[in-house]
Amino acid sequence: MSLTLAIVGRPNVGKSTLFNRLVGKRLALVDDQPGVTRDLREGEARLGDLRFTVIDTAGLEEATDDSLQGRMRRLTERAVEMADVALFVIDARVGVSPADEVFADILRRKGGTVLLAANKAEGRAAEAGLLEAYALGLGEPLALSAEHGEGMAELAGMLRPLIEAAEEAAEVDETETDVEIDWDIEDGEELPDFAPTVKKPLKITVVGRPNAGKSTLINKIIGEERLLTGPEAGITRDSIALPFDWDGVPMRIFDTAGMRKRAKVVEKLEKLSVSDGLRAVKFAEVVVVLLDAEIPFEQQDLRIADLAEREGRAVVVAVNKWDIELNKQEKLRDLREQFERLLPQLRGAPLVTVSAKTGRGLDRLQQAIMKAHSVWNRRVSTSQLNRWLTGMVEAHPPPAPQGKRIKLRYMTQAKTRPPGFVVMCSHPDKMPASYTRYLVNGLREDFDMPGTPVRLFLRSQSDANPFKGKTRSTPSRLRKHLGKGRADER
Repeated sequence: MSLTLAIVGRPNVGKSTLFNRLVGKRLALVDDQPGVTRDLREGEARLGDLRFTVIDTAGLEEATDDSLQGRMRRLTERAVEMADVALFVIDARVGVSPADEVFADILRRKGGTVLLAANKAEGRAAEAGLLEAYALGLGEPLALSAEHGEGMAELAGMLRPLIEAAEEAAEVDETETDVEIDWDIEDGEELPDFAPTVKKPLKITVVGRPNAGKSTLINKIIGEERLLTGPEAGITRDSIALPFDWDGVPMRIFDTAGMRKRAKVVEKLEKLSVSDGLRAVKFAEVVVVLLDAEIPFEQQDLRIADLAEREGRAVVVAVNKWDIELNKQEKLRDLREQFERLLPQLRGAPLVTVSAKTGRGLDRLQQAIMKAHSVWNRRVSTSQLNRWLTGMVEAHPPPAPQGKRIKLRYMTQAKTRPPGFVVMCSHPDKMPASYTRYLVNGLREDFDMPGTPVRLFLRSQSDANPFKGKTRSTPSRLRKHLGKGRADER
């Protein structure tokens, strides 16, 4: 267990910029307007040869009620309690504000290790604010510039003894609590290649429209109020990744911002949030499309599900807020009918009803996720595929467009995640799309691959001929200089 550093401070002092500088990536959204960050975002920081965990927090507000600012403040205070060290950041150009004095007093009373940093300290305009920081009583302030990378060496020098002490304590804890995971594997058997491990956990991304209950669902799954929730729509902005263990299976779940129709996305910040969510979909293995039971299968829901299918991810459709539904059996029948009719490309994908508020249906959701992941990694032998292909061709031979007969010679699986198959045939460019769908649907049904994206590629054997299209030989260098021309011109 490495050192955990929480970056705290007022809004718009450069916490997210410093977070991105430490992790070496643009993970956190950064904008000129204050209050962009709302949730806690963790990342693996690298500072020279030092490795530690850093937490980006929401800007501290003086609100203490149940408003959005008040909930953000409680979440930030919780991050300070979780972390080993708190890095209190102020704006050196603005100087020490009354809010900085209040928050410095709160951090001092907590009794933990607190480091003071004055960001935006490049140039002479920050000298006065840097001197004012001594009045906070948190020790000598560190002059930083997260935007330009100044002061990183000094920060590494302050963190080095703390990290070394944390690593020594972690070694002691590891010798006392090192327990191997029991996978219930018999002697001589090996774990499948796709089995999630601690180093390669199962990546799950939860997507949906705003206010569908994504953050509430993830909080219920991990068993703690880790994400900011509330009745307001569009609270989540960053795509937050949370590692956890779900009944012995290492997982990493991503919470994303609600995706509205493209025409309604006008503000720059919302565009950044949506693009961050789309990136989380591309890095996921299983995508949970969360619907609202009151208004399911809206046009935007269909676009989101189709996006996950086009990206080649295993898809699980979950219907939230099932606890407030009165006619459950009738509603479930209507949902299944709409699912098959509106999303034929995901035919057979799991449809699960859950309640993020009460926690009902989470066991079915986990089973659906594990099954979808298993199907997504399925491998079929070449002999089985060719026997199956022979039967499919005998039942329905391919058409002969323009009198040219299409021969399907053999078939093999080229890849998994998602399953991809290659069929060697004659005239692949003349194969109608209807016959390709016939083969894909047959693969889903006969090899038990419901709902997962299946990729089918048609190739011609003549494409592999290296001499195709070459009718004349190339003259040798000697013949060229002797003036004899090409061999076939004599």
